[in-house]
Amino acid sequence: MNESGDILGEVRFDAQGLVPAIVQDSQTREVLMLAYMNRESLERTLGEGETWFYSRSRGELWHKGATSGNVQSVRKISLDCDFDTLLVEVTPAGPACHRGTYSCFGAEPRPDAFLAGLSDLIERRKAARPKGSYTTYLFDSGLDKILKKLGEEAAETIIAAKNESSGELVAEASDLIYHLFVLLVERGVSLDEVVEELKRRHASGSERS
Repeated sequence: MNESGDILGEVRFDAQGLVPAIVQDSQTREVLMLAYMNRESLERTLGEGETWFYSRSRGELWHKGATSGNVQSVRKISLDCDFDTLLVEVTPAGPACHRGTYSCFGAEPRPDAFLAGLSDLIERRKAARPKGSYTTYLFDSGLDKILKKLGEEAAETIIAAKNESSGELVAEASDLIYHLFVLLVERGVSLDEVVEELKRRHASGSERS
C-alpha cells in the first residue's frame, strides 16, 4: 500500500470533498465496485487496512462489511495520472454488492477469489482470537494440534474418495483445505506464495502442473 502521507498529500478531492474509489480484487483483477471517499474515510482506510467509504445519500462514513462481515482487506492504493481517482486493490471476504453478488457489475466469484477471502479471514481470526471460534481454538492449541487435525482430515479425505458418495468427498476435501489454510497462516506462509509456486511450475512445464 502507498504511504498514507503520499496518498493524502497528493489526492485531489472534488468540490464536495470526495474522490471516486474503484475497488478491484487484488487476485483476480476484476472490478468489484465504485464508491466514494472523503479525507476521513481515506484516512481510516489507510490506517485500519480495510475499506471505508462516504455515503453521498446518507451523508456519513460506512465501513464495508461492518454488518455483513464482507470486509475488504486493502493490499494497495494507487492514484490515477490526474490524482483525482483512487484504485483500491483488496482481498474481499465476501460479496462486494449489497445484492449478494461478487461484484456490483454482476460477475460471479472465481474460486481463487473465494479462497483468498477464506485465507484472509483465517488471518484475521488468528489476530483477533474471537471467543467461541473453532479457528481460535486451533491457534490457541498450537502447531501440533493443527498438524494432528490436518492429518486426520487427510485420512478422512482418502477414505471418502474410496466410497461412492461424491458429497462425502466434497465435505472432507473442504475440511482438508480449511485446515491446510490454518496451517499456512500459523507458519506465516501466504496463499500468494503457494499460488506463485503453482504458476512457476505451470510455466516451467512441471509434471505437477
